Amino acid sequence: MIRPSIALVAARFESKTGSPTYQSRKVDIDAVLAAGGLPVLLPSAIPLEEVPALVAQFDGFYLTGGGDLDPLLYGEQSHDRVYGVNPERDAFELALVRQVVEQDKPLLTVCRGTQVLNVAYGGTLYVDIATQLPKAEKHDWWPTHKRNKLVHDVSVSKDSHLAEILGTPELRTNSLHHQSVNQVADQLRIVAYATDGVIEAIEHSNKHFVIGVQWHPEWLQDQQPMRNLYQAFINECKNK
Repeated sequence: MIRPSIALVAARFESKTGSPTYQSRKVDIDAVLAAGGLPVLLPSAIPLEEVPALVAQFDGFYLTGGGDLDPLLYGEQSHDRVYGVNPERDAFELALVRQVVEQDKPLLTVCRGTQVLNVAYGGTLYVDIATQLPKAEKHDWWPTHKRNKLVHDVSVSKDSHLAEILGTPELRTNSLHHQSVNQVADQLRIVAYATDGVIEAIEHSNKHFVIGVQWHPEWLQDQQPMRNLYQAFINECKNK
């Protein structure tokens, strides 16, 4: 059987030799491959006018973690803890998400990718959870701990597509972020929270498969619910 083509964004970074390079993490590629998808890397340098035709060529899209979105994109000021802002990646991913949703292609987003999804449709983010939500528990466990360390519980809405896919409304997850969704965009709905009230997942209200999680399921592939998420995504891509 032919694998469905899954587009992942390869963002620009400066290598140790000073040569600009485009990359995507192996763990994300492995998660897509294990679920039956064919990962294809899209460099964020692709001209924005090419995005509509580009989206039409793929079966599904997977937006991964990474550095922070520019806070100016959602009406906030920068902060000392903001890092890794990449204007090229911001512009490309925002344009990409809007086209993916418009063309009703399956979309799975993780961490930064979920924040991009929210901002693309007018939502906002907490620039730094620890500063703006001082009563919140610790969410930025990287780089002081392993990426697969389970650190807090997440409750998923029982009536959500996400809960149906995971097979459980309660999870224990890793947490590698210092930002999160604040005001959710009108077209999206909140479907999961951490125990401290920080938003952990969103879905599109009117599309077949547009799901974003704040934790990192790609690092938790030893857990069946996390594998279920990728498998459901790839199955939807096959159906489309």
